[in-house]
Amino acid sequence: MVMIPVSQSTNRREMLKASLAGALLAGSSFRRPARALEEETNEKIDEARQVALEVLKPSRRDLEYGLGLHRESLVFDAYGFAPRAAIDGDAMAQLVLDGASSIEIQDAREEMGMTRQVTDAIERAEFMQAWRASGVTCIFQNAGEEGQSPMRLLKRLARFTYLTDMMPEFVAKAATPADVAGAKEQDKQCLYFTGNGVPLTQQWVSVEDELRYLRIFFQLGIRMMHMTYQRRNMIGDGCAEPANAGLSDFGRAVVREMNRIGVIADVAHSGWRTSQETAEASAKPVVASHSTCDALHHHIRAKPVGVIKAIADSGGYIGICCIPSFLGGRADIGVMMEHIDYVAQRFGAEHVAIGTDVAYTSRQSSAESRKVPKRGPTRKQWRSLWPEGSLGAQGAAPLSLAWTNWPLFTVGLVQRGYQDDDIRKIIGGNVMRVAREVLPESLRDR
Repeated sequence: MVMIPVSQSTNRREMLKASLAGALLAGSSFRRPARALEEETNEKIDEARQVALEVLKPSRRDLEYGLGLHRESLVFDAYGFAPRAAIDGDAMAQLVLDGASSIEIQDAREEMGMTRQVTDAIERAEFMQAWRASGVTCIFQNAGEEGQSPMRLLKRLARFTYLTDMMPEFVAKAATPADVAGAKEQDKQCLYFTGNGVPLTQQWVSVEDELRYLRIFFQLGIRMMHMTYQRRNMIGDGCAEPANAGLSDFGRAVVREMNRIGVIADVAHSGWRTSQETAEASAKPVVASHSTCDALHHHIRAKPVGVIKAIADSGGYIGICCIPSFLGGRADIGVMMEHIDYVAQRFGAEHVAIGTDVAYTSRQSSAESRKVPKRGPTRKQWRSLWPEGSLGAQGAAPLSLAWTNWPLFTVGLVQRGYQDDDIRKIIGGNVMRVAREVLPESLRDR
């Protein structure tokens, strides 16, 4: 292993940059044909990479080996977002001038960010560039706005169904883990959908009637659902509720139906007791798709050791996220690695994944947003039950957690001495395993 003296930090930075460029261009262990470096990077991606490299300080060997392992592996983000396009500032400005409602403005902003790469060549090119730079095969895509209303949950599902329908040559909708494996073999990208809520009509005629949309959304492609978001619902308590009540009797019926149909129960935003009781009640693996470890940093979105154990005992995993406020400490790529280590060392590498919960955003976003006239203050959204001080980490280090730095997450695991098989589990294999185990047997190899 090559060691670089601290006094050579400037030369070291140039060496790392050159080594990174060379590894991205070619390498004997890379299966994907080499592309021109310019196709896979831009100044925004480069800046985030350099911040991460300065935090990790990998040797040349670890850097090149990790990048090679990343490129040849199936990489599955346990919970995340496809790269986001910039809004059309002129069109948004016109909506404001026309007196559009807050809901219209919100829907237009969301639709543009999620689908504008279909119709705008510049946005499409950057969308593809960012995804290729990440080396991610599949994203467990947030395809449902947080809540229980079926109509509310349909909106994002429609956006990403449209995206995959219109760009099939680049990104496909995956309905089974076999589709994800096929995308990797074909050097393509894909989305696996999560709904961010259990669809409930809230008519409360009967338990069976209330749960009938679970199967419908499964048939539409949803493979994972949040049990709760921040607040309490009829299933259980969200992570921000101070009472920390557990899973309700109805919630247990929800778990049974999810197990029967083949939907993963996700407790990332659930309260600690609801999370633990969901894992204990489930006959299939349960996950906290994008979370952190409370033992390392206390936060409402983190999970304590007892909850992590229950999730591991169910056969599931905890996906470590890239949100600085949740990670605590320096809030950089190194801290994220510490959270991965905590789970892997106590419960095994088969029970930890990476669910970034972040997205790459187009370089045109700021300029386009400045075109939109300012609106007056708006009321706090129902879902946003964030205690004071639980959000808002600052500084340059969070750049090291950028979504396009996925290859460097693998490098960080190499640095920490993980074996190749365990790295493959953490960066994608565990998500694939749980996705297979939760599906009905008749669908697992389709």
